[in-house]
Amino acid sequence: MSTLITPSSRRQFLTLLGLSAVAVSCGSGGGGAAKDQIKTLRYQGWAGSVILPELAEDLGFLDDVKLKWVGNTISGPQDIQSAATGQVDFGGAFNGAVVKLAVRKAPITAVISYYGVDKAAYNGFYVLKDSPIHSARDLIGKKVGMNTLGAHSEAMLDIYLQRHGLSQADIKKAEPLVVPPVNTEQSLRQKQIQVGVLGDILRDKALQTGGIRPLFTDYQLLGDFSAGTYVVNDRFLKENPDTARTFVTGIARAIEWARATPRDEVIARQIEIVKKRGRNEGTAPLKYWKSFGVAETAGRITDKEFQLWIDWLAKRGDIEKGQVKASDLYTNEFNAYSRKDKADKPSAAKTTSKSGS
Repeated sequence: MSTLITPSSRRQFLTLLGLSAVAVSCGSGGGGAAKDQIKTLRYQGWAGSVILPELAEDLGFLDDVKLKWVGNTISGPQDIQSAATGQVDFGGAFNGAVVKLAVRKAPITAVISYYGVDKAAYNGFYVLKDSPIHSARDLIGKKVGMNTLGAHSEAMLDIYLQRHGLSQADIKKAEPLVVPPVNTEQSLRQKQIQVGVLGDILRDKALQTGGIRPLFTDYQLLGDFSAGTYVVNDRFLKENPDTARTFVTGIARAIEWARATPRDEVIARQIEIVKKRGRNEGTAPLKYWKSFGVAETAGRITDKEFQLWIDWLAKRGDIEKGQVKASDLYTNEFNAYSRKDKADKPSAAKTTSKSGS
């Protein structure tokens, strides 16, 4: 099983997140003066994909703010942990992972939604066409490959099993394993895993090849919703407010540009970006792109996008009931996108409370 990362318990990542309590803050002292603010943001990408900040930069929506790629990740929890400790200047993850990191007093704030679920952008739990797995109970004792543990896919698996009446003891018998997304289809077809989580372009590519079928999807479970946010270190936001505003508003504009632009043109732009950045990646899967799935206009965040996962984590026993408040986890202060501007002329942002509501 050369494509599989060694299995770990579903709570292992909590230990990693606990380190954030002693995390160092990122950013350098600039006192808030525009000329002293950081203008180059370090980040991790995703192999074979174009993330929204990369699209925003290519479209010219980041103005004088530049991006510096420092490597790739396949894990949202790892990405936001890196943002909390200052290894990168922003990171993105499933909102449940953001909640867990915040509970451990990490100095981070969510600033904009960047991915979600809709009828075009969703993750499915796929099995081979001739697999004996047809129900939630059939997953007991089976290996389920996903990009990381303790994040979006494991949450969907838990919700699916809970809704079909499995006890917590039986739920724990399903075995989530970490498999890099680009290897998931191969691992499933080679029967190294019995279920593989596939989303967006990798899902559609695998479906076109044939021989697999969905057991369920997150869209079937929860419908349309924004699922993940970019987070930034609190010190960075305090010392670089203009940079943060340019960055967040640029992403907001990119979200609305992609929503309003013909699909073929969005795909062509992404292919061009991948070719230009020279990371030795294939572009064929990008032709299957359909949507970023962000539910709210311009990626603005609302309480409901965190409350669902706060409740879920409390039910699992991962956090205490009432330990965290949704509105304390995010801000819309730096999102200056205005609908009337049609992603061309962002308006000035207004200072708000942390939730920005």
